[in-house]
Amino acid sequence: MAADPRFATWANALEDHLDQALPPAGAAPQRLHAAMRHAVLGGGKRMRALLVYASGTLLQADEIALHAPAIAVELIHAYSLVHDDLPAMDDDDLRRGKPTVHIAFDEATAILAGDALQTLAFERLATADATATLRVDWLATLAQASGAAGMCGGQALDIDATGSQQSLDDLQRMHALKTGALIRAAVRMGALAGGADAATLTRLDGFADALGLAFQVRDDILDIEASSAQLGKTAGKDVAQAKSTYPALLGMDGAKTKLAELDARMRQALAPYDGRADALRALGDLAIHRMH
Repeated sequence: MAADPRFATWANALEDHLDQALPPAGAAPQRLHAAMRHAVLGGGKRMRALLVYASGTLLQADEIALHAPAIAVELIHAYSLVHDDLPAMDDDDLRRGKPTVHIAFDEATAILAGDALQTLAFERLATADATATLRVDWLATLAQASGAAGMCGGQALDIDATGSQQSLDDLQRMHALKTGALIRAAVRMGALAGGADAATLTRLDGFADALGLAFQVRDDILDIEASSAQLGKTAGKDVAQAKSTYPALLGMDGAKTKLAELDARMRQALAPYDGRADALRALGDLAIHRMH
């Protein structure tokens, strides 16, 4: 499936909104603001923000109402990458094809930049032009996905597991938190903007859960098969750090079979929506077949 032509339009609009949401690089404290902008602008697949737009579009949400959650989820994702790359975490010096924030600036600035991006995400939701009920729903969704019950908890499990062999169930649980929780939040925030009922939210959660897992399985495969230039980050890190991965546990053929199973789950979850879910289907397809 080819990329949906709306993706470029959404991504370009998002870049402009992110640029406006971030503090000007020339305003004090300049170093912090420059680091924040380095972390967010000019790169990335914008998958999570595109999921906000795609799920909102499925339910005919006003596109203008989708900008705030799309900005917020990208800011949270950017903060997580800044902290994930730190020497105390994954210790990486390349992200999105350019030096990581602690390399381009310094460790202290990188920590502060991540902190500031996280709080800015919630500020954007709290001040969005939406009903109070919707703003609270967005805030609760993103907060749960970002904290100990979501992304941070998954990262903690990842650190604890480094150098040891995980079971497949433990690996899936870790990635459901570390990667999947924010993807699920992105889909849910877009759906909430469109007034989704409980049944629709449950079905879209099922799609998002399969997508989050597929994204990680593909990531594990690419860490072996792709180069650093293709990935925009250091290839082979998982093997070097003795991390459990889907290819390590299932073999490469088994990991690719798992990916096909997740693809089928995504398609089944979206089956009732016909053409209205084409953007979500295309994002699922990109996750399955992406090359970086």
